[in-house]
Amino acid sequence: MLVHGAWHGGWCWARVAPLLAACGFDVHTPTLTGLGDRSHLVSPAITLSTHVDDVVLAVERGGMDDVVLVGHSYAGFVVREAADRLGGRVGAVALIDAWVGDDGTSVASQAPAWFTESLHRSARTSATAWLCPPPSPELVGVTDPDDARWLRRNLVAHPLRTFEDRTRLTGRVDRIPHRAAVCSDGIGLPFADMAAAVGCAAPTEIASGHDAMVVAPEAVADFIAEAATD
Repeated sequence: MLVHGAWHGGWCWARVAPLLAACGFDVHTPTLTGLGDRSHLVSPAITLSTHVDDVVLAVERGGMDDVVLVGHSYAGFVVREAADRLGGRVGAVALIDAWVGDDGTSVASQAPAWFTESLHRSARTSATAWLCPPPSPELVGVTDPDDARWLRRNLVAHPLRTFEDRTRLTGRVDRIPHRAAVCSDGIGLPFADMAAAVGCAAPTEIASGHDAMVVAPEAVADFIAEAATD
């Protein structure tokens, strides 16, 4: 199950999912509430728990077992809390340039001050003050003109509250194997340090910017396939 990060939707895995399916994997790319093709559901009531529920319900209602939960960026928090709740249904957690933390932490608590200040500043400039407008494609490492147009057409504003909500973990997730990848052309965020904190001291390096699933889909698919078969 490939879970997208902030501002994105299930659409962002369009180049990765077919590669995994060709290897025989059953691939799911859910869109979190209020984002992507579910952006019409956006509201101030959306929390981190809302997005965790999206993933947990998709697994439970789909009758899935031995699931590899893949989280990109913000979705690191989503998939780890979902895995904590799902327990034995999850075979592995795979993290790609992902935010993660222990019980009681949040994206905001793990991020450098300049990042959280940027989120609040962007929300203040929006019409709502509770939505963060999407970043430019260039900021997430997408520079090809066609790819950049694709992102601008599909990225949507993301609820600020989800970055500040604190994750709730019982410790079950720490008994699930983790694999991590970091993007070499980053923007100064501590993804490698966070990967090390959850037992991935030597993460796979993907030669791309942050949106690796867009610009380096083959490398992303290889990483996920390895995480699923280890």
